[in-house]
Amino acid sequence: MSMALIKNRKSDIPDFRVSSGCAVFGILNESGTCFDGRMILEGIKMMHDRSNGLGGGFAAYGIYPQYKNDWAFHILYDDDAARSRMEDILKKSFAILYFEEIPTKRSAAIDNPPIIFRYFLKLKDIYSLYERNVPVDSFSEEDFIVDFVLKMNARVQGAYIISSGKNMGIFKGVGFPEDIGNYFRIDEYKGYLWTSHGRFPTNSVGWWGGAHPFGLLNWSVVHNGEISSYGRNQRYVASLGYECSLSTDTEAITYLFDLLARKKNIDLEIMNMILAAPLWERIERMPEDDRELAMTLRIMYGGALINGPFSIIVGHNDFMYALNDRIKLRPMVAARKNEYLYVSSEESAIIKVCPKPDIVWRPEGGIPVIGRIRKKD
Repeated sequence: MSMALIKNRKSDIPDFRVSSGCAVFGILNESGTCFDGRMILEGIKMMHDRSNGLGGGFAAYGIYPQYKNDWAFHILYDDDAARSRMEDILKKSFAILYFEEIPTKRSAAIDNPPIIFRYFLKLKDIYSLYERNVPVDSFSEEDFIVDFVLKMNARVQGAYIISSGKNMGIFKGVGFPEDIGNYFRIDEYKGYLWTSHGRFPTNSVGWWGGAHPFGLLNWSVVHNGEISSYGRNQRYVASLGYECSLSTDTEAITYLFDLLARKKNIDLEIMNMILAAPLWERIERMPEDDRELAMTLRIMYGGALINGPFSIIVGHNDFMYALNDRIKLRPMVAARKNEYLYVSSEESAIIKVCPKPDIVWRPEGGIPVIGRIRKKD
């Protein structure tokens, strides 16, 4: 990754950490009704003190209905030369239906942003494009996109694909989340699912591509915490074709979801038994059928076990998924109001946008919160 992109960061942030810091917030309308971004902006702004100005961002689903069946890439560039290089590569694999610089609003709070474009793409003949000698029925269009995005992000100097799904987009950068939201004019978009993030502690520098959410295909992940198993998780996904190039634990979480849910077709209802697997002593006390399943998953997918304190919210075109670490070292609150599901680091953010929820609860460690889309606009 080019140093110019990495250096697009504030340099006057105090060098200290807040162990419970970072803010995550997600809103899903399970009926698929789209609503504008003002609600997610107001919610994440309530948790301003959990951020430090080194990163903020949003993922939104349902925002590109006119291109809902086409790939939507959001790409950061250092300069026009990087843009020219990337566009030449895109033209070899895709028909570019439309592209433009993403509209932004000038702000004194945003310092030295990169060039940011979006492209709506239709893949050319996948079989003639695919570089590997594999049977035609053993890979999909999604596999090609994953392979393409990972290669471009690792090898094209000065360019970084931050979003690569359909009818969704990721908007992120260096700044407080409410400033990033205003910069990208989030209030002007309408989607049925929104997630957001404000950053505090981290093991990586503050740069535009390193802010959350992290995305691949239709996946987006926002994360509060620190993954002590990052090295093992990274080696595990790398052994299965996912090239980690960002030196951040959240990147590995994104790839784990693509691997387990899309490629391995593991049901969301049991994903937590892999990612936040019960301790062995607890497994031994389970009823026989549950014990056999838990042991099998723990053995088969041991490399996907996430250790350390975390709370994550995962967005997808069809659902929102939230999960704490198994001993709940990071905060997470959930609420419902009619067709809306809310998940947040703090209850205050939920109450700000939904003063009287039908129910509020604090999910147990290792137990997921799952909201599914019943119907889309």
